[in-house]
Amino acid sequence: MGEAAVGPRVVVGVDGSPSSGTALRWAVRYAGLAGATVDAVAAWDLPGAHTWSAPAVDVDVDEDIARQALAQELRDVLGDESAASVRALVVRGNPVDVLLRAAEGAEVLVVGSRGRGGFARALLGSVSQHLAQHARCPVVIVRPEKAA
Repeated sequence: MGEAAVGPRVVVGVDGSPSSGTALRWAVRYAGLAGATVDAVAAWDLPGAHTWSAPAVDVDVDEDIARQALAQELRDVLGDESAASVRALVVRGNPVDVLLRAAEGAEVLVVGSRGRGGFARALLGSVSQHLAQHARCPVVIVRPEKAA
């Protein structure tokens, strides 16, 4: 996943959802108080990539698109200056597996309560629920901010 950060780390899962943006802001505020660095982690995978009917696609192009999307979300949510202080990591794989690996040795793992999929009325998404049950560090699950 790239170079390891030195000192305390806050890992935040980012997926483009409103809840993810709220979690990102929370993680940056907490890291400032704790003197920690922030790793913003976006997991990506190819739909059907692990089945016999997987489409022929250019994996490098898909990863570049994911990197650009994460960089844009960091700028949109945090602004240019704060976004520059966050380490952006794009990792191919299942979001649960990617985030559990990224959070090893972290001070805390921060995720939104609802991601991009699932049932709108559910209070907790399947990814955040699984992370809360299996992460080896504290997990903070942030609910989306209510519109003014």
